[in-house]
Parts: sequence; C-alpha cells; structure tokens
Amino acid sequence: MAETDQLGRPVQDLRVSLTDRCNFRCTYCMPREIFGPEYQFLPQEELLAFDEIARIARVFARMGVGKVRLTGGEPLLRQGIEDLIARLAAIEGIEDLSLTTNASLLAGKAEMLRQAGLHRVNVSLDSVDNATFRQVSDVNVSLERVLEGLEAAQRAGLEPVKVNAVIQRGVTDDGIEDLAAFARARGYTLRFIEYMDVGNTNGWKLDDVVPAREIVDRLEARWPLEAIEPAYPGEVAERYRYRDGAGEVGVIASVTQPFCGTCTRARLSAQGELFTCLFASQGQDLRGLLRRGADDAELEASLRGTWAARTDRYSRLRAVATTSQPKVEMSYIGG
Repeated sequence: MAETDQLGRPVQDLRVSLTDRCNFRCTYCMPREIFGPEYQFLPQEELLAFDEIARIARVFARMGVGKVRLTGGEPLLRQGIEDLIARLAAIEGIEDLSLTTNASLLAGKAEMLRQAGLHRVNVSLDSVDNATFRQVSDVNVSLERVLEGLEAAQRAGLEPVKVNAVIQRGVTDDGIEDLAAFARARGYTLRFIEYMDVGNTNGWKLDDVVPAREIVDRLEARWPLEAIEPAYPGEVAERYRYRDGAGEVGVIASVTQPFCGTCTRARLSAQGELFTCLFASQGQDLRGLLRRGADDAELEASLRGTWAARTDRYSRLRAVATTSQPKVEMSYIGG
C-alpha cells in the first residue's frame, strides 16, 4: 500500500547513491578546493552492501515505489554494479530502473548494464564546448570520452538517453543553444537544470541562476516549441516538443518555480542514510538498523513512519525567504 506524507505526497521514486566518490570535480558539486587529495571518502565497509540496498528497495517497492535511480558520486566506480542492477531489476513493482552518470566510464559498460536489466541512463553534461567542459569538470577527462559513452548507451538500447545540463550564469549559459542543437541532432532528450544551492561548498548565489523561463525563451527564438503534458504524476521537468519534429526538451526549475508540492522522491545515501529532501541536513540511519538485525517488517515500519512524518518543502521556503540551513552535499546523496 502506498504511503503518503503530511502533505499528501506518495513515495514513488527512490534515488540510491552507490558511492560518495567521483572521478570529476565539477565546480558546482565537488569543488577541488574542498574535495582535494586529502579528502577522506567513505571506506568500503561503511558503504551499504548490495544485499542491503536490495532489501531496502524491496520494502520501498511494497510502499509504492516503482522507479529506482542509481546515483553517486559516480555510480560506475562501484565494482560489480551489474550484480546490483540484476537484483533490483528482479524486484516486483520496480518498473523503471535508471542510472545517472558522467559517462566517462560508460562506453565500455553500457551493453553489460543493459543486459543486467538497466532500462535507461541520464548523463550529466553541461557543455559541448571543450574548454567549458574542462573548466566545469576540472579533470583531465576528454569531452570525446563522454560523447562516446552517450553513443554506446544509445546503441545498447538504454533509451531514452537523457542529458542533464546545469546552467550557471557566466559559466555555461552561452552554450544553451549549442547543447540543444547537439541533443536534437542525436535523438537525446535534454533537460536544462537551474543551478541549485545543494550542499554548502559550491558558493551558490541567486545571481548565478539562469531562470528556466529565460532558457525556454532562448530555445523558442531558434526552434518553435509547444508545451506537452508531464509523462507521469510528480514529474519535475516542464516538457516541450520541437514543432519541427526533432524530439523534446525540458527545464527543471527548482529555484524559480519550486515543485515541492508534487515531490515523490526518497534518497538513500551510500552510507545508508535515508533523506526525504535533496536539501536536507540530516538523514535516518538505515544501515545501523539493518546491521542490528532488523527484519523486513521492522524496516518497513521505520520507512513508513519516516515518510508519513515528512513535511519537507525547502525550495518553496527558499522562494519566500533566505534560508541558510546546513545541507548534505549532492555528491553524498545524488542529484
């Protein structure tokens, strides 16, 4: 039976972070001055084991979750990920199993992931300009390697292949049309994401946000658009179809048009903490519960109780007042 929170929102989506490690140092997520060589990532024994992740996912499926997305950090850094995918794909009720990745390791793994049961991928790519890509990712990984990963995902049938682009004023906003042209030509579904104040280390300022409305207006000026309905209840993207038939594009406006009222997502950190909001400061320790010997009935009671008590609506509160609460880093619980 589906569980609803204090605002009547059902739990339908589970984001699972497999690792807090990443091979990129994107300036808005894991800036190098914080996540440098001396930074201490979680040791292996503190990460949730695949058995533990699968147990939690099975219970969430009984509560109404039909969509599971694997995130990180960079989830493809987790050894044996195909084994976890196979276990999750076999859970009754999970109908959409996806993965968010920077695609730097995707070219050699896409077919294996598809055979294991993965349905689709979301690739984080903020620019198709080499210099801007290097500036944002801040690593010695070529743009071509990411593009090869995208192509491999498409060949493997991990579709629709989605590209997620965070747009930051003065950094990536001059490449909006180039990204759209790139996605249109290759049949990728592009999502532009407003730069958000996730975590405490990215130096977020409201002036750095490019509003979704501005992005849509710029696209409309080059390629006429028409709005289309959400694909499912609670979808966060505003979707548009290109009138010339070249697919669709979307915008995610968490800052300027908060969608807290329809948020159906729970997030599980690599360390086994359950977060009920992307902007939360504390989570519930599920790893400790499991390793103390809790059975599935006790686990389900805990999850239902946590979701039933949920009142999170950070983005709406941000829209009416400045909030400075400490928040968990995006690299810890995924986007």
